[in-house]
Amino acid sequence: MTDLEAELRKVVRGDVGFDVTSRALVTMDASNYRRVPFGVVAPRDADDVAGVLEVCRSHGVPVVARGGGTSIAGQATGTGVVLDFTRYMNRLVSLDPEARTAVVQPGLVLDRLQEAAAPHGLRFGPDPSTHSRCTLGGMIGNNSCGSHSVAWGTTADSVRELDVITARGRRLRLGRDWSGAPDGLRELVDGELARLRTGFPELPRRISGYALDALLPERGADVARSYCGSEGTLGVLTEAVVGLVEAPRARALAVLGYADESAAAEAAAGLLPLRPLTVEGMAADLVPSTAALPRGGAWLFVETGGESAEEARARAETVVRAADGVDTLVVTDPAGQRALWRIREDASGTATRMPDGTEAWPGWEDCAVPPARLGEYLRDFRALLGAHGLRGTPYGHFGDGCIHVRIDFDLLTEPGIARFRRFSEELAELVVAHGGSLSGEHGDGQARAELLPRMYGREMVGLFERVKGVWDPDDLLNPGMLVRPAPLDADLRFSVLPREPVDVAFGYPLDGGDFSAAVRRCVGVAKCRTTSVSGSSVMCPSFRATGAEEHSTRGRARLLHEMLAGEVVTDGWRSTEVRDALDLCLSCKGCRSDCPVEVDMATYKAEFLHHHYAGRRRPAAHHAMGRLPVWLHAVSRTHTARLVNALARLRLFARAAKRLGGIAPEREIPRVATRTFSQWWERGRARGTSAQGDLVVLWPDTFTEYLSPSVGQAAVRVLEAAGLRVALPPTVRLEKPPVGDGRTVALDPLSLLRGRGHVCCGLTYVSTGQLDRARAVMRRTLDLMEPVLETDAPVVVLEPSCAAALRTDVPELLHDDPRAARLAAKVLTFAETLERHAPDWTPPRVDRPVAGQTHCHQHAVLGDAADRRLRRAALLAGELSGGCCGLAGNFGFEKGHYEVSTACAEEQLLPSVRDAPDGTVVLADGFSCRTQLEQLAGVRGRHLAEVLAAALEGDG
Repeated sequence: MTDLEAELRKVVRGDVGFDVTSRALVTMDASNYRRVPFGVVAPRDADDVAGVLEVCRSHGVPVVARGGGTSIAGQATGTGVVLDFTRYMNRLVSLDPEARTAVVQPGLVLDRLQEAAAPHGLRFGPDPSTHSRCTLGGMIGNNSCGSHSVAWGTTADSVRELDVITARGRRLRLGRDWSGAPDGLRELVDGELARLRTGFPELPRRISGYALDALLPERGADVARSYCGSEGTLGVLTEAVVGLVEAPRARALAVLGYADESAAAEAAAGLLPLRPLTVEGMAADLVPSTAALPRGGAWLFVETGGESAEEARARAETVVRAADGVDTLVVTDPAGQRALWRIREDASGTATRMPDGTEAWPGWEDCAVPPARLGEYLRDFRALLGAHGLRGTPYGHFGDGCIHVRIDFDLLTEPGIARFRRFSEELAELVVAHGGSLSGEHGDGQARAELLPRMYGREMVGLFERVKGVWDPDDLLNPGMLVRPAPLDADLRFSVLPREPVDVAFGYPLDGGDFSAAVRRCVGVAKCRTTSVSGSSVMCPSFRATGAEEHSTRGRARLLHEMLAGEVVTDGWRSTEVRDALDLCLSCKGCRSDCPVEVDMATYKAEFLHHHYAGRRRPAAHHAMGRLPVWLHAVSRTHTARLVNALARLRLFARAAKRLGGIAPEREIPRVATRTFSQWWERGRARGTSAQGDLVVLWPDTFTEYLSPSVGQAAVRVLEAAGLRVALPPTVRLEKPPVGDGRTVALDPLSLLRGRGHVCCGLTYVSTGQLDRARAVMRRTLDLMEPVLETDAPVVVLEPSCAAALRTDVPELLHDDPRAARLAAKVLTFAETLERHAPDWTPPRVDRPVAGQTHCHQHAVLGDAADRRLRRAALLAGELSGGCCGLAGNFGFEKGHYEVSTACAEEQLLPSVRDAPDGTVVLADGFSCRTQLEQLAGVRGRHLAEVLAAALEGDG
């Protein structure tokens, strides 16, 4: 323990972390930069903050205040001690609806304030796209804005008073009329009034530099306002009084289509007199092709509000009329509006990949110009990109003249970095030529501070340095930001990564086979740190259960990045820190779909475990549950299912078995079926079938085969009722058509019984990182499935996790075998099969409400649109919840995971079932989901096939 750490532990009641994990988690924010701190402190209160400052001052160690860590200019990274306010100083202290104010701590997440204000008809005006995880302290430090700034301004417009501790320990209450100003600040400003009155461009999104013009006497000498946007370089915020605004009772969204983003930008300023709530711009490259938008190559999202839905819509129609000559759409449905806003909010992540998959990066994310000049600026910006051979897709706050863009800089090679610098210098000149600000929302940080003299001139920047000296004469607070900055091309996060691809098992097709590129996907937007599930989203259940950064997708990606870098995490694949962080990853795959950049932590975890345990003894759970298909097959072959079930009910035997197998003692061992699905099929198929429809091959996954054969039986009944011919793998006899006959090759379902072999997707081996064994199992499966691959028959998979494994894990792990991709292309879910191969079939009318949860792998990989349509056709009313059941295959059974497993279930799944009215059908297509329901709630969940089969037989 260093002297610094020891002294901090003496004075701090909160957490002091100088360990590898604590440091690795905060080496980066959402920018291109990386710095390794000495340690991290999570203070409990202002006294802790004061203690940290005193100790660090005595040691000459810098202090960096950090909120949600989503800054994109590097200002939330540092080499000294990082203050993490999200752990303890995250409270809403009070809310006064009459005064329309709230008292907040710096670590409070914006959405928590919005939720508290909403019942009073109020809200905090600024709302960045990171509203679900950004903190009020970070917003004040960066003077954040968001999409509603055309109506409610920046964070500075909403700040009333601030409690701040200076680097030398003075506690100040900042406000208007010089309230709380440090000694010497007023005298310094009084001597520079002329410069302050003429040296700042007038535009709504001028965030760059210090807001010293707020100290002018005609502007109220507002010290609190001038502190906003100072990026933690002047003092450390411990509490804030912020203003709230009245939220409109109803909203409508007008979507206007334009030829390109320049045309949209030119139109934006003309809509401002209509007083909209937002005027946001998006280009086609960032919008999913499935989005139902007006014709065009770019769009304006213009939100209007009113006291009623009619008034909001009327204002939206006024906007439409003002945008004469373009294709338009007005959306009044709240769900439809949320879906469109999600596209906009995810752009900070989706923009990090060009349409061809090339990486793109921040750095010039949020320049701002006067709104009336935005169209002209964008044309010049496009020309500058072209001159440097760069690409980017602008989007953002067109109504305020603020543009976000990720650019495909090459930040890995010296020539690429040199071009990054040249482009940055020329773009700064272009922005200034248009009367703009280098930063229009996210602050200068390291990305732009070096270029501030081009915007303000040397004299004004010199004044910034003098102001910094008044507040922080020892340059203790976030040095290298805003004043006396580090070079914009130093400390790049990518410089420490290996230059040659790492030898890995998975193919990483979207990242060119490069594991480093896969890890680089995480840019730090931190959507995984959202503390509540919205809609059907899943990511990241372990973070919501623990609240710990290392259990978020971003945190794990950071640790993997540092593992590859080898500076903080020094033992590579053998790292216990990375292993421990990944241990609570449920492999739900939620990040694969919910993360804007499609980080796939389940795959990264499997990859890591594969290397971590290579040549070493594995945990008992890997053998007990990773090889589950082997054990269950052995029980079936030896006809010992009844004996196994009887022994599992004996307390002493069960306890010993769970201890030996690394299974959580709180868990019950599931019952093994006394007759497998295949055995039922063999005994019942001898009579054949009269169905004449398409042939489908029903996959006997491990869970359906040995644990829930009733699901397979029900599926057969429904598929045959729909007129389909059902067959099973693994071996088939082909009826070869005559030579020259163009008929499709057909399968004889009965012949499937006469072969040997067992198909398996390899899921349990993948989830435990036994990738060599997984590949062997998958290759054997492909051998057995070759006859099926020669036909047009789809492969119907009832267990969502197995279907997801066949669609993704198999082709990504066997990327050298073309048969894997052919099999993946054949995989259909139960609902997809009925929709595509029996389109004229009408399901039975169940006419019941439903509750339960969409399987996390189905949400992330397969999609559930066909399931929703099938449920509607069967009159199964209601929506299934999002989130993850928490059992997640082997995860919830492993020793040490029970508490997190149950916490995940308690978030969405169990409440949705408990709150369901009598007569509700509890749907759970996954074996894990059904097991969790049974063991935690005593509720029997049913596969959709079981529900439909029961209805067909008149037993709804």
